[in-house]
Amino acid sequence: MEPTPFSPPPAEAVLEKLGPILREKVIIEGRTFLIEHPGQPDKLQRLPEVHDAFAKDEYMPYWADLWPASRMLAKAILREPWTPGTEALEIGCGLGLPGIVALSMGLKVTFSDYDACALRFAANNARLNGFDDVKTLQLDWRSPPDDLRSLVILASDLVYDLRHVAPIGSFIKKVLLPDGLCLLTDQDRVPSHTFREILEAEGLHFTTQLVRAGQPGGIRSKGTLYRITNIVSHA
Repeated sequence: MEPTPFSPPPAEAVLEKLGPILREKVIIEGRTFLIEHPGQPDKLQRLPEVHDAFAKDEYMPYWADLWPASRMLAKAILREPWTPGTEALEIGCGLGLPGIVALSMGLKVTFSDYDACALRFAANNARLNGFDDVKTLQLDWRSPPDDLRSLVILASDLVYDLRHVAPIGSFIKKVLLPDGLCLLTDQDRVPSHTFREILEAEGLHFTTQLVRAGQPGGIRSKGTLYRITNIVSHA
């Protein structure tokens, strides 16, 4: 069956109706990053453009919140021994925190998301943190471009809907270069068991690690960090 065509709401139609934009200081491992986000993310759910997108594709604009799994991924990125200049692709980037942290570690990041509004915020947030050369890509992971490849894939909180699990596994298998690395964080949502089965079915190798993240002095959430590799035998 062919994937449903792109149907997120047009960016301009939504951006002008978002209301106040808040700027938040996000502290990861003692480092401070600035993230702007809609002050009333629930307002998005009531927009006619979003209702139309949901009717076409059951699309919901979850990008407007800074989810705990994005903080988990940001922390994991800071702890990796990256080679400066390595190209990375963040999928479902939302507000862009993990990708921005990756930029701060010397990676060359392409921010990708299904929703053009999310890309606007991710790009603006990257510039807010001092990164001017920002690459974005509007992407439906159910039908990635044939030539899309990356040595590093970054993803957080994508395993929230069972219908997304198989496409995400297929995407990682197709796009992740041999001996590349995908870091994915999940808040241990219900579809996570199926996600592990899909990774195994795709022939992807992975390890899991308990991770926690939250606001300093606030609520901390636990989840899982997946380290996924697309190992190719050189024998």
